[in-house]
Amino acid sequence: MRNRLPLNALRAFESSARHLNFTRAGLELSVTQAAVSQQVRMLEEQLGIVLFKRLPRGLDLTEEGQALLPVLTESFDRIESILQQFEGGHFHEVLTIAVVGTFAVGWLMPRLASFREAHPFIDLRILTNNNLVNLSADGMDFAIRFGEGLWPATCNIKLFDAPLTVLCPPSVAVRLRSPEDLKNELLMRSYRKDEWERWFAAAQIAPWRINGPVFDASRLMVEGAINCGGVALAPASMFARELQGGLLVRPFAAEANLGGYWLTRLKSRAMTPAMKAFEGWLQQQARQEQA
Repeated sequence: MRNRLPLNALRAFESSARHLNFTRAGLELSVTQAAVSQQVRMLEEQLGIVLFKRLPRGLDLTEEGQALLPVLTESFDRIESILQQFEGGHFHEVLTIAVVGTFAVGWLMPRLASFREAHPFIDLRILTNNNLVNLSADGMDFAIRFGEGLWPATCNIKLFDAPLTVLCPPSVAVRLRSPEDLKNELLMRSYRKDEWERWFAAAQIAPWRINGPVFDASRLMVEGAINCGGVALAPASMFARELQGGLLVRPFAAEANLGGYWLTRLKSRAMTPAMKAFEGWLQQQARQEQA
């Protein structure tokens, strides 16, 4: 039946059903109201059903029309979306990535220009999160997450470790002679409860109770430390610019390794050319980071 699909009539119905008005549909399709009405009647005759209730002051959908409308709207939206990818005479692949906010700002953004230069026809869609993401429900191609890689439903590629270390502004660092001096400072906390305890163990000092504010992202925690004169526990590799620029200081060498950054995708997700290109580029960048 595909070679007999009444495409013009289907477009006329879909537009009329969204507007519930033949005149507005005609304006959208650049045809007359009479032409739209005729196309809809032809579709009704071909299908042997009534799609609209013709009311004195407009239109209303019948049950049959209500069943047909969402299918057509979704189909036309998908056609429009794919056609937009051919703008400028090239096919633009869309790649959607969910990224931990700290990684996005501290590591990925400064490197994206090189990806764009190498792959100008891949359109990236980057959404940030605090490590909680549902690849399937959210329609993501990839997620970049922090942890130990123990996510059973996904293929997980480790990019690099990101050990946590003490970071603070210079005004605080001058007071820190040894790790025990942190007892007198405002210590920022993550929603992961054992991070400071793990760092205390790495620094070989006895732990104590911490009452500082709790943050759901390292980026916010470090901003809090800079602005409030506090101390954060965060991956130094994500704050290279702040360290180089003197906004932050790393007063102690001790590190607590609680995991690293991983590139993940659903095991059921077939790799597209854009996904392969991004995965290869990201792994190359990660190797350079390690070197």
